[in-house]
Amino acid sequence: MRIRWVLPEAYLAGGTKLIAIYAEHLMRRGHDVVVISSPRPIPTWRERLRALRTRGEWLGRPTRRASHFDGTGVDHRVIDRARPVVDADVPDGDIVIATWWETAPMVANLSPSKGAKAYLMMDYGAPGMELEDLIPTWRLPLHIITISQYLVDLIHRNVGDIPVDLVPCSVDTDLFNAPERGKSKTPRVGFLYRADWIKGGDIVLEAFRIARKEIPDLELVTYGPRDTPGAATFPPGAEYRAFPSNDELPHIYASCDAWLFASRREGFGLPILEAMACRTPVIATRAGAAPELIAARGGGLMVNHEDPEDMARAIVRICSMEEAEWKQFSNAAWATTRNYSWDAATDRFEACLERAIERRD
Repeated sequence: MRIRWVLPEAYLAGGTKLIAIYAEHLMRRGHDVVVISSPRPIPTWRERLRALRTRGEWLGRPTRRASHFDGTGVDHRVIDRARPVVDADVPDGDIVIATWWETAPMVANLSPSKGAKAYLMMDYGAPGMELEDLIPTWRLPLHIITISQYLVDLIHRNVGDIPVDLVPCSVDTDLFNAPERGKSKTPRVGFLYRADWIKGGDIVLEAFRIARKEIPDLELVTYGPRDTPGAATFPPGAEYRAFPSNDELPHIYASCDAWLFASRREGFGLPILEAMACRTPVIATRAGAAPELIAARGGGLMVNHEDPEDMARAIVRICSMEEAEWKQFSNAAWATTRNYSWDAATDRFEACLERAIERRD
């Protein structure tokens, strides 16, 4: 199969990580895989002057950022500048896949020689990605594949009972794994830090402050894909790690008694699976795949949206558990992830691509 992917900028983001995993697995299975993405846009003079006036910073020509495709061997082609992808950018193929709401119309407008047209719809929560922008993309003549029942239901509520394939994310259980263990000597929780309001970092930090009133020695570890956002961002007892390697991530997860997930909106929430694979119970809002992974299977606690006090109560509960009860949660979290593998997910994804080609034919 000749598979073409159309991305926005392919930097270190969760959606790009998912695409890179699928692209590499499909390439290893003998498929002809090409990924086309855009470079970072050059700041306009207006943007440069605004940055200079408000932050005292001059925005020069953007440099290339690290990508999840680096080192995979996947044929990744970056077009000349930030602009819509057109036929000349995309080799002829059997199927071409949009991966973002802004790339969906681009793919819909490509010629039939580029292949059947699919849309991997992964998220609802990125800055600027409002529901009124997304809904028109679901009405395009694209075969939709998505990653959580939450997103399937969202699509059906807004555009009716159209065909949507569901392929949940998975986790590399060889990388994300940990031996059976007990609670940490010092109570410790963690979360993935993003400055985006939609990810709920403010809720986590407030929950941590509240919980620390009852557990004074409680620690917080967080990581993210950027340099330290500034010491003022985090309360006492918090530690931030920038750009951790894949080898470091399992140790971060496994050092915690609970992993915190406070997204206001989410497509899936891959850190939930990664933490659970490292035997760490997860405290989560009902966003993305959290209800499917936690509410239905155990291995954590569900909390209310926009409620740091409820999250704080869950932190105190897990960190105050007797060793035997905590181990039950830990083992249930680990057991949940045994039902997920990237090989099995790639099998399902391959079948979706074949259905898209059959529908086109």
